Amino acid sequence: MPSLDQLPRERFCHLPTPLQRLPRISRHLGGPDLWIKRDDCTGLGLGGNKTRKLEYLIADALRHGATRVITAGPLQSNHCRQTAAAAAAAGLECELVIDDRLDDADHAYRTNGNILLDRLFHAILRVVPGGTDAETALEEAARELRDQGGVPYRIPVGASAPLGAAGYANASLEIHAQAQALGLRFDGIVHATGSGGTQAGLLAGHALLRSSTRIHGIDILGPAAAVQANVHALAQQTLHLLGHRDDLIQPEDVHVHGDFIGAGFGKPSARTLQAIDLLARQEAILLDPVHTGKAFDGLLGLVERGVFTKGQNILFLHTGGQASLFAYAGLWSQQEVGYRSP
Repeated sequence: MPSLDQLPRERFCHLPTPLQRLPRISRHLGGPDLWIKRDDCTGLGLGGNKTRKLEYLIADALRHGATRVITAGPLQSNHCRQTAAAAAAAGLECELVIDDRLDDADHAYRTNGNILLDRLFHAILRVVPGGTDAETALEEAARELRDQGGVPYRIPVGASAPLGAAGYANASLEIHAQAQALGLRFDGIVHATGSGGTQAGLLAGHALLRSSTRIHGIDILGPAAAVQANVHALAQQTLHLLGHRDDLIQPEDVHVHGDFIGAGFGKPSARTLQAIDLLARQEAILLDPVHTGKAFDGLLGLVERGVFTKGQNILFLHTGGQASLFAYAGLWSQQEVGYRSP
């Protein structure tokens, strides 16, 4: 089996992404020293975490002679936007199966943000009703393309396949090298988790490093137990892909926090908006209402509960998504957000 550095890979990302301290917000909270890994700065199509995964998946699509990549996600999917960008950069067609799941979405949500960029990258949009089974819709799109003489390459939701998760096994090595250069050891890493590929890849990479750093996934999809089981299985599959024993990761190594999801996927709570506002005002760093806003709310909540304490170094992995701020602009006109208390 190939090792990580032997996997075929396209080079889309601007790497290494910055790792920087958050001094003002650390002082504001009066707890641990907070750091941020800027995977919103991966570069391709406004960046984000999926680009690391797509480097391996697009390389595999090209190796298999694909003419079109096909994937799925909600209307404001960061994954779909980055897949469309990666396909354009690789000279491939891209078809997106778009799940229109929010009945009360306004005009900005339906026309701005990620969906606007999907169109600019010339993706083919197949809009399906909310609740449509993604696997069935993807297979139908692939079958139609094969009937037309094309060669489809299916990318799962969130690019969360073992090959995609390898991108975050590699990110683990990058974070470790950056921390060593700064003389740091991180006591915890916090990030948004949903389809599971990012957390699974981080866990696989940490297993290879024999790292004791605990990885905290803040569930944005739900239910948390299902997300946790999926992350565990995917992490083991990623280790197997890389030629290592899958028992290096046990179920108790997978930490998923399900109490920051609010009303559900794509529905930011008041706490989400306050977390976005806090980081913007304190550090001039933008989060999104669907993924990173909830993840940062989760980090703040863990600080409030004493899970992270003074003297620790905690890393927040910024997985991108700022494009969707423009789709949710109405939320900021509806209420006064204001500072969040420590």
